[in-house]
Amino acid sequence: METTVITFDITSSFENWVNAYDESLTKQEDFGLVSLYRGHEKDDPTKCIVIVSAGEGALDKFMEANAEMVAASGHVMESTVFTTYLS
Repeated sequence: METTVITFDITSSFENWVNAYDESLTKQEDFGLVSLYRGHEKDDPTKCIVIVSAGEGALDKFMEANAEMVAASGHVMESTVFTTYLS
């Protein structure tokens, strides 16, 4: 199992982004992702973090299949940094 910390910027309000994120939870589960946390920096709600747990390669498959939906939420794809941990 992999746990991945994803940091990125958004162009929408955090409230709009989190609504889109929460609406995608069923799709995430379909790819085997378990959403552990989503939030933003204390002083800058455009700097976001998501933590997910999934089998190897599942997050990559989800992002590839849903890139348009992710970008439409306000997620700035070019700002995304993935850091993956193993237990």
